[in-house]
Amino acid sequence: MNTIVTDRGFTPDTWPEATLPIEALDAEPMLDATALDLPGDLEPEALEGRLDGITHIRISFPSFADGRGFTLARQLRRMGFAGRLRARGPVIADQYTMARRAGFDEVEIPEALAKRQSEADWLARSAWEAPGYQSKLQGKRF
Repeated sequence: MNTIVTDRGFTPDTWPEATLPIEALDAEPMLDATALDLPGDLEPEALEGRLDGITHIRISFPSFADGRGFTLARQLRRMGFAGRLRARGPVIADQYTMARRAGFDEVEIPEALAKRQSEADWLARSAWEAPGYQSKLQGKRF
């Protein structure tokens, strides 16, 4: 069982049961899907014009060192996807701020990771809208 992380900490999973992999949509383009599972290495152009009716997208991360899912999330938001966006996999607490800024609403982590990184570790990073060091440096001349 996986653990769901939001700005409020560990929360119950309310994701729709009927989530389809992108391959199912490729095989049957007229399929009436509302929730999709995407690999983190998917090219955003593969979803161009296919987001109508999609309310939930979950992007898989194969490891915490693979950041392509962050890029995909950002591109989906730029393409106008306004639904629920979830990162799934071994994303670590230190990456939570980046996940939220990229456009993710929540993170789904393996239970073993949740045992190593407590809810307090994740909550410590939940103020993702606060200015970071880069924004503090902007406007200063060196």
